Amino acid sequence: MTQNSLLVPDARTRRRNAAEKRFKAYGAIAIAIGIGFLVVLLTTIIVNGRGAFQQTYLEVPVYLDPAALDKNGNRDPEEIAKVSTFGYAPLINDALLAQVEALGTQTELTDAADMKALVSPSAAAQLRDRVIANPDLIGETVTFQLLASSRVDGYLKGRVMREDVARDKNIDAAHLDIVDAMKEAGIAAKGFNSEFITGADASESRPEQAGMGVSILGSLAMMAVVLILSLPIGVAASIYLEEFAPKNRFTDLIEVNISNLAAVPSIVFGILGLAAFIQFANLPQSAPLVGGLVLTLMTLPTIIISTRASLKSVPPSIRDAALGVGASKMQAVFHHVLPLAMPGILTGTIIGIAQALGETAPLLLIGMVGYVATNYPDGISSAFLDPNSAMPAQIFEWAKRADPAYYERAWGGIIILLLVLLAVNLIAILLRRRFERRW
Repeated sequence: MTQNSLLVPDARTRRRNAAEKRFKAYGAIAIAIGIGFLVVLLTTIIVNGRGAFQQTYLEVPVYLDPAALDKNGNRDPEEIAKVSTFGYAPLINDALLAQVEALGTQTELTDAADMKALVSPSAAAQLRDRVIANPDLIGETVTFQLLASSRVDGYLKGRVMREDVARDKNIDAAHLDIVDAMKEAGIAAKGFNSEFITGADASESRPEQAGMGVSILGSLAMMAVVLILSLPIGVAASIYLEEFAPKNRFTDLIEVNISNLAAVPSIVFGILGLAAFIQFANLPQSAPLVGGLVLTLMTLPTIIISTRASLKSVPPSIRDAALGVGASKMQAVFHHVLPLAMPGILTGTIIGIAQALGETAPLLLIGMVGYVATNYPDGISSAFLDPNSAMPAQIFEWAKRADPAYYERAWGGIIILLLVLLAVNLIAILLRRRFERRW
């Protein structure tokens, strides 16, 4: 009878080892596929959204004609403020035409009114604000960095092609010839668009002026409401259910319902918020306070489940040791169990808040998508009670607008949203390490 050696694997061992190698290979392939999809996703977002962080500006010397801006010549700010943007637009058009003539560009556009397609409709407001702030500029030629129109900006970014302008009512090939000449002369150039990060939303006719700043503030206000309400309520409910509540059918029913609420679609919470907070409680529509209350309802089940899991992870010996030296049940929980469970509680809370930060469906129901957030709030109370938007709602609003420049800004908004989510998750990691204790 042949004796099998322990040093030589038999057929069964070889099959088992081969199966283990295949399983490791399957796992490595799965990780590689996941990383590949992640790389493709991030690359697509960055490629499509990076243009939003750049904007084309035109360097235009504008003569601030006193006959148009200060007819009485007394430099009275109140009288100067009465001149609307319609009084400044011809000055910009004349300055652009003068530059075109100075460049010697052969063009069929010889009227100053034809130049308005080159600059943003907000350019006149930019001049007006500057003159009102400093009336002494009237009568001088001042060089302004004016926002180019969305079509000009798209042309220099490669988003607008010459063959496309044949069907465009806002700009034509003659304007693009002028833009090419301005680019060669250094008059038209791209620069970092800080207003996209700090600015407000704009109307559909001014996509080059739209920014995420006000919606970022709206999201932060909502997250403040969520944090203030969901953390103490969720942690208190978790401590009671896990440490103090009797185990009976009633508490079992509560636990089942909490688990079910965590799986409810977020739009259902939006309908609940619309009925309870707006229609019944008469809270202001589109307000960050209402959005924060709706997201609090959505986040509470996640926080309760994660907090209970953190409390369960604390060994029973910690509780027994505390009770054994004479501590009360409450002292054992708050002095020993809760500090050890704090890293998991904070991590679960911040992850729940990060999830709420990216929600759009509940905000649809309370009107935060239809509102165009064009102004910053006046104070703390207005930041919570006045109508505003949020980052995901702003991205959704831009994505459905017709102008391709808004589509570019939607991708740029996604980049900002991902950066904020990354910062939130980094905070969760740091807090976990800060409060982590070994036992």
